[in-house]
Amino acid sequence: MNRRTSLASRVNPSGAPTVASAPRSAGAEAAPCERLEVDSPAPLDRVLRASLARSTLGLSPAALWLAWADWAIHLGAAPGKRIQLSEKGFRKLVRFVAYSLSYAWCPGDDDCIAPLPQDRRFASEQWRKPPFVFFQQWFLLQQQWWHNATTGVSGVSAHHEQLATFMARQALDMVSPVNFIPTNPEVLSATLAEGGMNLVRGALNFWRDWERAVGDKPPPGVERFRPGDQVAATPGEVVYRNRLIELIQYRPTTADVWAEPVLFVPAWIMKYYILDLSPHNSLVKYLVDHGHTVFMMSWRNPVAADRDLGMDDYLRLGVLDALKAINAIVPGVGVNAVGYCLGGTLLSIAAAWLGREGKQALNSVTLLAAQIDFTEAGELTLFIDDSQLSFLEDVMWEQGGLDARRMGGTFQLLRSADLIWSRLVREYLLGQRSEMTDLMAWNADATRMPYRMHSEYLRQLFLNNDLFEGRFLVDGRPVSLGDIQAPLFVVATESDHVAPWRSVYKINLIESIDTTFVLTSGGHNAGIVSEPGHKGRSLRIARHRAHSRYLGPDEWRARAPVVDGSWWPLWIEWLGRSTQRVPAPPMGAPERGYAPLGPAPGTYVMQR
Repeated sequence: MNRRTSLASRVNPSGAPTVASAPRSAGAEAAPCERLEVDSPAPLDRVLRASLARSTLGLSPAALWLAWADWAIHLGAAPGKRIQLSEKGFRKLVRFVAYSLSYAWCPGDDDCIAPLPQDRRFASEQWRKPPFVFFQQWFLLQQQWWHNATTGVSGVSAHHEQLATFMARQALDMVSPVNFIPTNPEVLSATLAEGGMNLVRGALNFWRDWERAVGDKPPPGVERFRPGDQVAATPGEVVYRNRLIELIQYRPTTADVWAEPVLFVPAWIMKYYILDLSPHNSLVKYLVDHGHTVFMMSWRNPVAADRDLGMDDYLRLGVLDALKAINAIVPGVGVNAVGYCLGGTLLSIAAAWLGREGKQALNSVTLLAAQIDFTEAGELTLFIDDSQLSFLEDVMWEQGGLDARRMGGTFQLLRSADLIWSRLVREYLLGQRSEMTDLMAWNADATRMPYRMHSEYLRQLFLNNDLFEGRFLVDGRPVSLGDIQAPLFVVATESDHVAPWRSVYKINLIESIDTTFVLTSGGHNAGIVSEPGHKGRSLRIARHRAHSRYLGPDEWRARAPVVDGSWWPLWIEWLGRSTQRVPAPPMGAPERGYAPLGPAPGTYVMQR
């Protein structure tokens, strides 16, 4: 793969690809600057599609219909596949009848079919008693048959196959026996034991949630985790502010510090304080207590008036302005930059641009659950195609951006069995509430995204993979990840549904960079918030030297030994490998225009 290609396909603010020139007919004389004119979508069309989106959770009916039609037409033209499905359906029916008769005669531990490893809906022993064991076994057989029906149909595109499987799974999850009182033994047992009070509590939970949803209020319990008090409480000062970020400098807790400061670039899709949660699991506090000067970017929550902020603005007003401020406060040294999730992708662009321009601003780059290659970007790619993005752009065009609730609903659909239906059963049928935690409260504190930036991000990175393939433009010229000069420390998490670890692992394909790759247990958030002493944490480590032989992800994982514990101490050791201790710098630099503007966590993190 040529990672330094100079192809330049740029997306304009309307989301339409810029086309360099129009095709000419034979013998036609071309004008010197002839261009193909592409009409922007008509405002009436945009308004109608945006109105439709309110009832479809932002999903494009056209995209779903195209996927279903692709599957149905090809299945209709595949009599052999239909015969196979008929045979499989009959065999499953025979297996189920034989299993039912066998179980009725002599109950045993052998299942007709076992749930998938990640499916915890039938974990209770009560599901192994008749008649409920028959309900769950029949449902699981149906689930398996529909998976067979929607996959392996010759001629269906891979994307449409994934969407067809997704739609079948959504329909099945709706009719799961777990969701109904008469077919759920756990709900029936709780109802009998409590005299129906679980249903009363569930009804109260429903009405309270409905009231909060209508009033656009956060979930119950969030008020116990207010930034600046229980979370985001590490002492510091806002030392710089522009229209997009506040830069926080944290107060040192040691007399001397490591020379190179640390800058966090969080994802702009959420508030920054996942990296500064409660004192016991704050990565910021952990660094400060280990003698690091730490800076944090806090993104402003954009409004409709910010609709034209683009990726260039997030790069310049975000990462580059923050680096400029840090260079004034702590002059003469490189910065250990850390990017989390989307912030890591943006930091990669910044590091590549700095390398291209010959600027030695970075001492190291750390990427936490961040992707640079989006060809295997997980289940989120279900909603990334031209039809869906066009539909989403119409929604953002009307609103000026994408609101957090619509985005959160999309993520919940990806894991509807766990995040929607199981939660509804637990809270409304069993009448149980999960106790709010700092991580759950942070997850409910989402931000909006401007129209232009989100359109550019989805089209250029997710859909076209421009960054990894060398087509992403900064200052009109493509940046190459091979231009990154600083060593990399990359953390991926085993159960990540947002940035799958095999996708993150592709950073090792960049031969010119020394990379330490860590695969840790946990998911996209919990695997990063992994303080020392956290039970059940483990990791694997790979060290890739520039121009060394590439090892595939599964082969590497099979060879890498498992090490118990958190990745935080390993990272602390890596950061301090080639530096020295110096007196702690002052808070801000008033003489250079960076006077403290107020205490952390600042004002942007409080915006709703």
